[in-house]
Amino acid sequence: MSAGAGSRRVWSRDFGLFFAARAVAKLGDTMLPVALAAGLLQHGYGVGAVGLAMAASAACFAGLVIFGGVFADRFNTRLLMIGADVVRLGTQSVAAVLFFSGHVVLWQICVIGAVNGAAAAIFQPGVASTVPRLATDVQAANGAIRVAESTAQLAGPALAGLLVAFASPGGVFAAHAATYALSALCLLLLRLPPVHPDSRARSNGFGADLAQGWREFRSRTWLWSVIAIWCVWMIAVSGPVVPLVATEAIQEHGPRAYGLINSALGAGTVIGGLIALRLRPRRMLRAGSLALFAFACFPAAVGAGFGVAAMAAGSAIAGAGMSFWGVMWATSVQTQVPPDVLNRIHAYDVAGSLAMMPVGQALAGPAAAALGADHVLLAAGVMTLVVATALLSVPAIRGLVRADAPASLPHGTAGTRRPTRAGGKS
Repeated sequence: MSAGAGSRRVWSRDFGLFFAARAVAKLGDTMLPVALAAGLLQHGYGVGAVGLAMAASAACFAGLVIFGGVFADRFNTRLLMIGADVVRLGTQSVAAVLFFSGHVVLWQICVIGAVNGAAAAIFQPGVASTVPRLATDVQAANGAIRVAESTAQLAGPALAGLLVAFASPGGVFAAHAATYALSALCLLLLRLPPVHPDSRARSNGFGADLAQGWREFRSRTWLWSVIAIWCVWMIAVSGPVVPLVATEAIQEHGPRAYGLINSALGAGTVIGGLIALRLRPRRMLRAGSLALFAFACFPAAVGAGFGVAAMAAGSAIAGAGMSFWGVMWATSVQTQVPPDVLNRIHAYDVAGSLAMMPVGQALAGPAAAALGADHVLLAAGVMTLVVATALLSVPAIRGLVRADAPASLPHGTAGTRRPTRAGGKS
């Protein structure tokens, strides 16, 4: 397939609006860690407080996203996403007022984060079903969105660092609120194609819908195996890395240096997204797992105490690997799962993936106090290698064949069933 043909199967007015909504929301989200870390540190709080503030949002998100998946399969996903953006516009505006006024109390910041996380739980499940409705080439669409989000990640931390340095953390929260307003506007203008009647969830009650989603989830070995392994990743890698890298970089080199490091991570994810636009492996999760090894460079470079340039290089390599994995994983879920349960499956996916993140974030401070932040980050680098190896060790993960692969299998792959868009299982 030519690049031009791929573009025609992806780009349209409505996909462009969704693309813009995701990009601008990501811009704000990548500014938030800088604002939280710098703002709380300025008001006398330490790394433990930063971890708790981040964990409050992640905990509510992970705990409620399954219910958001049921809502998304029952109701209009676009309206749910717009409503969630409006709520987050309000929460971040309140946070901006608190930081501008200098009246910053940790429990209030945690409550704001919790409400923000609950709104995100309503928003996120609809993303999975929106992409296949807007684009025929799902992998290319996911790759394009990944590039947009990564470009925003490139600019977001640097912009946040400048706002913190020359204005205040309150300015970052105000800018974050504005990104949700723009996202809601794009979604308001979006026209989604109608859902096929057979794709609309036939409801037998809220509990029955949850149970059906769970049965569909657990029937796919490749799906629940990835989530189980990802729980380890969240506790040992993703959870502690975000608050510890933020506080270590800001304390040692200042907020602008942390913005540069995160921007390098964003540049890497742009590269990974561009690679995912071109490279179409037959076994997507195997290729993504191999790329995931690169993420070890990020926590290891910071934990080893390298200079800002070396940390930025490590984060760029890590971003490329994580971005490629993300496109392979999102496309696998969106193309291997039936449309009528896709939002719920995606919700179980997100909930399982993030369930342990609040644990990792909350433990980041105590672990750093007991072992040293540098040792915790080095351990996170080692655990990245362990997680990637574990993914490759599961036959259902490494052997999953992409949904649009040719029906005929090469000699020597007997026993590997070709999955289908109607819900092939491994």
